[in-house]
Amino acid sequence: MEAIKEHKGLVFPLNRTNIDTDQIIPKQFLKRIERTGFGQFVFYNWRFDDDGNKREDFDLNKAQFDSASILLAGENFGCGSSREHAPWALLDYGFKVIIAPSFADIFYNNALKNGIILIKMEEDQLSEWMEQAKDGAFQLSVDLEKQEITDDEGKIVSFHIPAYHKEKLLNGWDDIALTLLLEDKIKEFEESR
Repeated sequence: MEAIKEHKGLVFPLNRTNIDTDQIIPKQFLKRIERTGFGQFVFYNWRFDDDGNKREDFDLNKAQFDSASILLAGENFGCGSSREHAPWALLDYGFKVIIAPSFADIFYNNALKNGIILIKMEEDQLSEWMEQAKDGAFQLSVDLEKQEITDDEGKIVSFHIPAYHKEKLLNGWDDIALTLLLEDKIKEFEESR
C-alpha cells in the first residue's frame, strides 16, 4: 500500500445518499482476481447506458472531472454487500480521498485497509463544498498528519480519523505489512516451539 501524508486534488460532488457497493461496482464486473482494472467500472450503471455509451447526464463523464481524485458523497456511503472490490475500483479510478457524513462500517474498514483516506464531515460543510465543486474547478488539500482540509480560499477545516488507521495510511502499512513488523518476534516464537 502506498503511504499517503497529503493529497491535493480536484473534487467530484456526488450528492446522493445510501450509495451501495453494487452502485459503486456492479456484480457483473467482479470476475477478476487481481486488485487492479476495476476503475473503468466505477458507477458503471450511472456512467453508461445499456449499450455501453457514456451518459451525458452523469457529471463524472464530463471532461472537467476527468482528473477528480476527491469524492464528496451523501450519508451511508458504501452500504450494501461487503465486497472489497468497491474500494479497489474507487482507488483504481483515481479517488484517493472520500468525504461523506457517514460510511457503512464494512466499507469504511475495507477502504482504509486499501489506502483510501475516508473522512466523516458535517453535512453543512459538505453541502458548501458540493456547491463549490459543481463547476469542476474546485480543489481541496488534505493533510493527514495535521488532520486538516484546506479549500481553494484558504479555509481550514479539521477532521478526525482513528489513530490506528492514520498510522497505517501515513506509513503505507496494510495488514500484512503490520504483521511483518513483528517478524523478529514471530521468528523467535517459531524457533522456541
